[in-house]
Amino acid sequence: MAPLARRSLRRPVPQHHFTLRILKFCPSLLLVLMIARPMQAQIPSPALLILEKDDSMLAVIDPASLKVIGRVPAGTDPHEVATSSDGSTAYITNYGAFRTPQHTLSVVDLAAMQTRPAVDLGALLAPHGIAGVGGKIYFTAEGSKALGRYDPANNKVDWILGVGESRTHMLVVSADASRIFASDVNSDAISIFDRDPEADASGWKQTRIAVGKGPEGFDVSPDGRELWAANSHDGTISIIDLGSRKVVQTVEVGTKQSNRLKFSPDGRLVLVSDLRSGDVVILDVQARKEIKRIKVGSGAAGILMDLDGSRAFVAASPDNLIAVIDLKTLAIVGKIAVGRGVDGLAWAVRK
Repeated sequence: MAPLARRSLRRPVPQHHFTLRILKFCPSLLLVLMIARPMQAQIPSPALLILEKDDSMLAVIDPASLKVIGRVPAGTDPHEVATSSDGSTAYITNYGAFRTPQHTLSVVDLAAMQTRPAVDLGALLAPHGIAGVGGKIYFTAEGSKALGRYDPANNKVDWILGVGESRTHMLVVSADASRIFASDVNSDAISIFDRDPEADASGWKQTRIAVGKGPEGFDVSPDGRELWAANSHDGTISIIDLGSRKVVQTVEVGTKQSNRLKFSPDGRLVLVSDLRSGDVVILDVQARKEIKRIKVGSGAAGILMDLDGSRAFVAASPDNLIAVIDLKTLAIVGKIAVGRGVDGLAWAVRK
């Protein structure tokens, strides 16, 4: 019994002494412990999300410092990204068209900075354009000539609508999800889908509007009156009056391969990126004419407007950077060094 009594008289060694002793012999463990700390406090709100397609990664950026906060795997051939309404989760389309069409949405937990199990879309191939509205995730399935909707709450695709056009690429969904706009690149058309229970068995009515050659990037004006479509094959912009559902004007902008088109939040400007020239063409909406052309790199792709309307972020894909444009001075005021093949961008706003 004596040995037991002697042990009981020993003073307990504080836990931090063990930690210091381990770190003395294994200093690299300190780095592991630092990395393993919860990431939630380090993710700003809003956070700028950028897809690095050629690296298959999602980069998270602090829009104030223009610094990369971290990166998370984004699945095979990630092209576009959208977020949940509470800003906690990113959904990414895995495209793969022209090579091996993919059929998944990658899912990223932004608080934990971890990739979650992907959503298998089954026969819905080559998902591309994506938008989060009303707690659901809408996407184009270019390889299946369809639109789809994923319900995160029930973890299933709960709606599919056939489009019948060729290469339905990008989409915009109204805030109440009653109207969906989509660009049909190889059909030279914009499709508008209105929810209408009396239309047919699908409950949707499709209006097809012929535009220029190869419409890809497009946007709806903030007042909801017009849709501007950048035609990637003929260097023009088709302006559609959404009241009459007709093209009311075609503007020549001389782009070599327009990629994206975005309105400024105040509706005063339209920005068009040119994938081949590396230019961003800026147009005055009211005057319907170009007011400036900015060289951002050897190729310009995705565009995202700042939430306060002060800046635009433009992906310069071959140059591995994001150009930051001041929307008052119309000058580049910053650059973000990122990974390879940058394109899709989105905001994550924590709620």
